[in-house]
Amino acid sequence: MREITLRQIEVIRAVMLRGTINGAAEHLGVSAPGISRLIKHTEESLGLRLFERRAGLFVPSVEAGAVFDQIREVYKGVENLQVALSSLQKGENVQLAFASAPSVAQFIAARAIRTIRGRYPDLFIDLNILKIEETADYLLLERGEFVVMSSPVRNPGIENRELVEGQIVAILPEGHALAVQEAVSIHDLRGEPLVGGDTSDPYGAIIARPFREAGVELRHAMRGRFAQTVVSLVRHGLGVALIDEFSVAEVYMPGLVRRPLVEDVRVKIYVATKKDRVLSNFAEFGIKQFRKELTEAHKYWAR
Repeated sequence: MREITLRQIEVIRAVMLRGTINGAAEHLGVSAPGISRLIKHTEESLGLRLFERRAGLFVPSVEAGAVFDQIREVYKGVENLQVALSSLQKGENVQLAFASAPSVAQFIAARAIRTIRGRYPDLFIDLNILKIEETADYLLLERGEFVVMSSPVRNPGIENRELVEGQIVAILPEGHALAVQEAVSIHDLRGEPLVGGDTSDPYGAIIARPFREAGVELRHAMRGRFAQTVVSLVRHGLGVALIDEFSVAEVYMPGLVRRPLVEDVRVKIYVATKKDRVLSNFAEFGIKQFRKELTEAHKYWAR
């Protein structure tokens, strides 16, 4: 006895649903003679009468009842699969966990997440804010799929990919004397109360480098660990600061003035992942959105 094909199952079900050859043909969008021939061929090859003809209708035969029960189960499984695929496409019952440096999290992460949620409206998103020293454990223990950082993670089990290169800029409180300048130099900041981070960490070292190269002593009047803290202190008139452009990428920031730095100081943003880990479609899409939003933010300073 020959095996039945998926096409034959589809045609048999269509006849079951519509009760006529013409109805089945309309349901499947094919010609009626083709349906008739396939039903006849299937019955002959199986050696089984599938339908009885009653008053112009095709009625499932009694002896083929078990076959039709299985066909119903097959299609119930297909419908369940379609529901599962639809749920997955919307992000239902799944989550995306990732992390970001505080500087990127302040504005860029929210923009990327907005697009991710637009694509996957039911996806649960778990966003963590990490220091650079916390990143290796986060990825290697698979607490999240990727981390967006302003410096690469130095670990043999982690892969780093550059997303975008940006600039370090100066931020000043509104009304500051230097705010009238189109650009600010490291030399202009001599004697100003500086707000910054720890110069021993990778991000702090980037900020410290132009001072060292210009021969200007870097002496912080106060220290803030995260970008949000630095921005808040400057906004309240407690000092000036150098910061990456992505930390101040909002269009409107009352109380704060942003100025390009005369000295060319670059900062790179990386995405770090566990080496050889296969990322979910959600993670791949998320990384793509981070790259897009970071690139768009950089265009503001590149004009």
